[in-house]
Amino acid sequence: MLILSMLSSSPRNGVEIMDEIEITTHGWWRPSPGSVYPVLEQLSKEGLIKKREDGKYELTQKGDSEIGEWPTFGPRRSRPQSIEDMLREINSYVSYFEELKASSDPLGKKKIAEQSENIRGLIDRMSRLA
Repeated sequence: MLILSMLSSSPRNGVEIMDEIEITTHGWWRPSPGSVYPVLEQLSKEGLIKKREDGKYELTQKGDSEIGEWPTFGPRRSRPQSIEDMLREINSYVSYFEELKASSDPLGKKKIAEQSENIRGLIDRMSRLA
């Protein structure tokens, strides 16, 4: 509901949605990429939003007409329960990092650059698993 409401005022990407939630809650809560991106994916599958070529999400006509209704996303878990869940969560974090690096925010790019060695280490470990 909150994400649909945000997108009703203007298109946003995942990072912008997380930033706005953090600002709205005065820093009390910043959702993780693992919670935002699966919701965006589900809303897309339900046809309520669509991802534009610039990477921002916007409401579809269906989303606009159903904004007053609460979509069902299924049970929420505090942590992944299966390999598929874990891979979905990893994918969400990768999407977050991609948007952070591509953003015009120099601080975001700096954060990614500072962690490049850790990122490469994780890539190497994951590659050995494949």
